[in-house]
Amino acid sequence: MSQSPHIIIVDDEAPAREMVGEYLKMHGFAVTLCEGGKSLRTAIEAGAPDLVVLDLNMPEEDGLSIIRDLKSRTNVPVIMLTATASPIDRVVGLELGADDYVAKPCELRELMARIRSVLRRSTPAKAAMGSEAAAAKAEKDQLVRFGTKWLDLGAQALRDDEGNEHPLTASEFGLLKVFAANPKRVLSRERLLELANARDSEAFDRAVDLRIMRIRRKIEPDPTKPAVIRTIRGGGYLFSPVGDKA
Repeated sequence: MSQSPHIIIVDDEAPAREMVGEYLKMHGFAVTLCEGGKSLRTAIEAGAPDLVVLDLNMPEEDGLSIIRDLKSRTNVPVIMLTATASPIDRVVGLELGADDYVAKPCELRELMARIRSVLRRSTPAKAAMGSEAAAAKAEKDQLVRFGTKWLDLGAQALRDDEGNEHPLTASEFGLLKVFAANPKRVLSRERLLELANARDSEAFDRAVDLRIMRIRRKIEPDPTKPAVIRTIRGGGYLFSPVGDKA
């Protein structure tokens, strides 16, 4: 019935990518192995995967430039594998749109848990479909106004009034979905992470601010004076629905 999630593993070291690939296949995933950016692009042309696991440190083309290119053309979720302990690489990767990271050498069970978590965040509508009657009943609640855009919860899409779609990463959609469910409530970074089912770590704490900055560029009439997602000093963030505008 439901297809196995398709994961692409990108790592220039054959033993590492094969080990990860075999483990994921054992747990029911469909897997494609790539040695770098070129083979990744070829694989994606053949069919978009559900998620990419990407090594950041590769000689041919570094992972950060691959993430930048990938996210400019697609919304496929990305989990970074980082051999260095550099928080700069992690934060830059998260700012470019990566959805999670795991340090190398990685614990395979942890990597699989991260993959399942990101897939849950990127496909919440599929899991929530239920019966057609329930979906029809909920249809009118699927559109939420965020400033200059509409968030379509069912399609996981951000659109303007003309119907043009504006790309969202899985983690940005996760944050907007949390705000949509909690209007006029101050949410701390910790609470946002918890409700969005994201990792609670230093890099992700910082990434909440970076992601909200990116979201504001997409939805605020004036991103330099945020009125839709407001910063509450010492508290966190608050979503003011469009009707609250002065």
